[in-house]
Amino acid sequence: MEALSETPRRRSLLEHFSAVPDPLQSWRVAHPLPEVLLLVVCATLASNDDYDDIVDWGEAHLEFLRGFSAFHFGIPCADWLRTLMNRIDPQLFSVCFMSWVRDWWPKTPELIALDGKTSWCSHDRKAGSKALHLVSAFGQEACAEKSNETTAIPALLARLSASGSLTGALVSIDAIACNPEIAQAIVDGGAAYLLAVK
Repeated sequence: MEALSETPRRRSLLEHFSAVPDPLQSWRVAHPLPEVLLLVVCATLASNDDYDDIVDWGEAHLEFLRGFSAFHFGIPCADWLRTLMNRIDPQLFSVCFMSWVRDWWPKTPELIALDGKTSWCSHDRKAGSKALHLVSAFGQEACAEKSNETTAIPALLARLSASGSLTGALVSIDAIACNPEIAQAIVDGGAAYLLAVK
């Protein structure tokens, strides 16, 4: 763990994510949780939104990642990564991530672009569940399907507002969010809005 604390940004990331309990049995671990979280956060920031892409990004940037941690066994496979990340509380992960972002980006951003994305391979046909749809800015909110973005967006706006992240910002969203309730939530959070109209 000593090597992990050498870089201030890496240490900061680990400190913010230390609240995430490690579901792994330490004596059987090939890929320690801090390495996995570093991989997931970096790959996600680089616009990789499914586990196969995260693994591909990690393999392509392994030298970069090894500048922060050993990665003795390289990058875990997508199935293992999916299994581990599904055992982590998504709300807690989101809180830790937003806390880390606020630490390194203390000023309110001038522009917040909200966007909905369907997570590839997150559906379960056997169980009859549809793919996970996420609304994201620098936090994210899950919704059952794309039509439910209108309920997930206010929840994400409320979290951003509570953290003070909306104050003075311009929030842009595509046409699905063009309704008075969402516009009012943005204004109530101290921001202006730019909503697309079909």
